[in-house]
Parts: sequence; structure tokens; C-alpha cells
Amino acid sequence: MAVTPRKYLDEIRRKAASGLHAHKPLAGMLALSPLLVFLAVYLVSALIAKDFYKIPVAAAFLIASVYAILISRGGSLDNRIAIFSEGAGNKTVLLMLWIFVLAGAFAATAKEIGAIEACVNFTLTILPSNMVLAGLFLAACVVSMAVGSSVGTIVALVPIAAGIGAESGFSIPMVTAVIVGGAFFGDNLSFISDTTIAATRMLDCPMADKFKANIWIAGPAALAVFALYLFIGAEQAALPPSGDISWIRALPYLLVIVMAVCGVNVLAVLFSGLLANAVIGFATGSLTWLSFLTAIGSGIASMGDLIIVTMLAGGMLEMIRYNGGLDFLLQRLTRGIRGKRGAEGSIAALVSLANFCTANNTVAIISTAGMAREICDKYGLNPRKVASLLDTFSCIVQCVIPYGAQMLMAAGLAGVSTFSITRYLYYPLALLVMSLLSILLRYPKKYS
Repeated sequence: MAVTPRKYLDEIRRKAASGLHAHKPLAGMLALSPLLVFLAVYLVSALIAKDFYKIPVAAAFLIASVYAILISRGGSLDNRIAIFSEGAGNKTVLLMLWIFVLAGAFAATAKEIGAIEACVNFTLTILPSNMVLAGLFLAACVVSMAVGSSVGTIVALVPIAAGIGAESGFSIPMVTAVIVGGAFFGDNLSFISDTTIAATRMLDCPMADKFKANIWIAGPAALAVFALYLFIGAEQAALPPSGDISWIRALPYLLVIVMAVCGVNVLAVLFSGLLANAVIGFATGSLTWLSFLTAIGSGIASMGDLIIVTMLAGGMLEMIRYNGGLDFLLQRLTRGIRGKRGAEGSIAALVSLANFCTANNTVAIISTAGMAREICDKYGLNPRKVASLLDTFSCIVQCVIPYGAQMLMAAGLAGVSTFSITRYLYYPLALLVMSLLSILLRYPKKYS
């Protein structure tokens, strides 16, 4: 009888607990090498092809994942595959997959009934030509602050932004990057964001105090980027006249935004939006039962690459963690700390590299917060500033990595590649500059 991966994992744990199957981590950089293999395969292939956008990310992840399984010390090949499968199918990854499925179905049916076009026409009507980018950024910041979720903000606003980009003359990757940047403004600062909750709980500091320390870093970065978008849009030609606004067709997106702002679970939000599309589509004659099912199927199929990449990334990163790659980073970065600036810089580097290896900013915070707390106590740092640094640097990395859930979601909804979006991500760059200055200049003084 075939043994399931779960049984393999249970057996590994049983042996480990009894001392019969001691786990020996890989040495140093070897444990991290799968991530380096992924980057090397992708970058070298892109340089050979002279086009970053022609290289499938899934193919690079597959090669790196096979390599990770082969070098692992997880026992037999079956055991190593089981460990990989545990990472590929953990609850965080599966939750993202369900979000991808529902987001694809919602976006496709919304397009079928004309919801996106209605929202685009409304936006083009109320925004002056030079305010399109700045207005989208402000909207993403406000929604993400209310929602506390970068994923929820991206799901709600990227399809609208992509439509506006197509109509206004701005590139779709640029307007998508505007939404992604604004989405992480709230992910970093919102009181209901999981990163804020994780950072403040692990450092045992009030959310309000963390916000006060954090806003002095994120606020100036957001204002600078808002001004930049105003400057970029200053030379924008007059927008083409918008079509008629069909309010009833815009209702599904308005419903999604309102429910998200009210803090409703993102899966419930997307399912409600899908039902609204169906009701409005059938009522207006935009949908038949067959076209409704066809739109759902095509929407889910459009997320296929994202689903595969997410699972491969989850499995590969689990192998890195299992083989001691994350522990290696923690040990290397905490030795030789000198002074408070060095201590804060080490905390920033710890959570950043952990995020690169986990592709999940909340997990990165939880993984490194214990070490950050020790450094905080040893060097007399302010817990509010440390919580702020953990949250901010994890969001910076999560915003730019091409295999992060948010970037994959945004690219899938906009129909572009993740790397085409990266070049327009101004907000995380501004946030990085402000964060580094806060360490070097011991800013803000009250929390340093």
C-alpha cells in the first residue's frame, strides 16, 4: 500500500523524537543555495534571451525545487519529497490558492458584465488628467489602511487600475505598481494588519506606539511618492472622454471595496462579489448560465501559473528552512554587532533575509522577532522602534520579490509579468531610504 506524504512526515517526526533519525542541517550557504539557483537560472536565462519577460518563473522554480530536494538531508527521497510537499501545501499557501481561484473567477465574470469598464469610466470622470497616478496611489493607501491587507487591496483595485492604464495612456505595469506600493502602505501601518499585530505582540509594545514610530518613517516616503506621481502626471495629455457610467454594473466592485474596508474575510468578499456579478449579469442579460460558467473557468485557468509558482515556492522555501538556512542567517547576522545603529541594522537585515527565504512577511517577523527581542534588550533599543523596523523591512522585501503572493496576484490580475511591475515600484524604494535614514540618523529621536 502506498504511504501518503503525511505518514512519511509523521514517521520522520516519530524517529526524530525518539532519537533514531537525528536531523543534521546542511552547512552554511549550501542550505540557502536553492534560492541562489532559482535566481541564477532566471537571471542567466533572461540575459541569454535578452528579455526578462520571456522566462517562465515556474520553470526556474521547478529546477531550484528539484535541486533543493536532491541536496537535502531529509532521509530517503520519499521523505524529502514529503517535506517539500508539506511546505507546498501548508495552510498559508493553500489559503493563497483559494484566493487566487476566487479572484480569477471574480475578475473574469466582472469583465464579462462590464463592471471593470464602468469603474474605469467613473474614475476617469472624477479625476483630472494629472491626478490619475496620484489618485490611484492615494486610493490604495486609504483602502489598505482600512482593510489591513495588501492582498485585499490588490484584488479590489488592480483590475480597475489596469483598465485606467489602458484608457489613459499610462503603462499597465506602472499603474499596477502604483496600487502595489499603496497596498503595502496600509500593510505596514494599519492597526488590523497581521504584520502590525505580529510585530507588536512579539515585542510587547502597544500598537498605537508602534504606529507613532512607524508613521515618521512611512509618512514622508508616501508623501514623496505622491508628489512624484503628481509630477509624472503633470504632462499627461487630456484623457479621452469616458463612456456612460453604468452604476449597476459597477456595484460588484463597490461591494468588494466596501466589504474589504469593513474587515470581512477576503474569501467571503470575493465570493460575494462573484454572486453579485452573477445576479447583475443575469438581470441585465450580460450573462447566460453557459457564459457564466465559461467565465469562471477561464478566470481560474488564468491563475494557473500563479498557483504552480506559489506551491513550488512554498515547497522550496520549506526545504531551505528545514535544512537550516534560516538559522544560518540568524547566526551570521547577529555576531559582531557594534552599538545601537549596528543592532538596528542587524534586525533590519535579519527580517529582510528571512522574508527573502519565506516569501511571507508575517512569517518572517514571527521567525526573527525572538532574536530581535534579545538584541533589543541587550543593546537598550526602544521596542517601538524595533517593532517598526521589523514590520517596515518585511513589507519592503515582500513588496518587491517577484515570487511573493502580492506580486503574483497583481501580475495575474493585470495580465503582465512580475518583473515588468518591479521597475515602477517607487514607494518601497522611498520607504527603504527613509528606513535606512532612521537607523543611521537615530530617527525619530523619541523612539531611538
